[in-house]
Amino acid sequence: MASPKIVSFPSGLPGAQPGAGRVANRQDFTAMKTDLIEKAARIIPNPPVLVNLVSRRVRQLNQGRAPLINPAAYGMRLGQGDIALLEIIEGKISAEFADAPVEPS
Repeated sequence: MASPKIVSFPSGLPGAQPGAGRVANRQDFTAMKTDLIEKAARIIPNPPVLVNLVSRRVRQLNQGRAPLINPAAYGMRLGQGDIALLEIIEGKISAEFADAPVEPS
């Protein structure tokens, strides 16, 4: 069996300047997401709770629920996870804890 051939795609269109059409480099987006995670972790310091809250909200957004913030106000393209983190940071959603575990009857 022949090994798969890897085809490299050109980085730009012929005649285009390098970097033309890019909004920002990948590092800028990674830094922003890290910043959002750190800010949300200050509000919800328990990492498993934060992960579950973001995960549940992302699922709701993917099912068609409207964001509780205006994503256009942030001036860049936001993913569903970024929107969920911003909703936590702005206090639009939060985790609620029960005082005592509820036992089934």
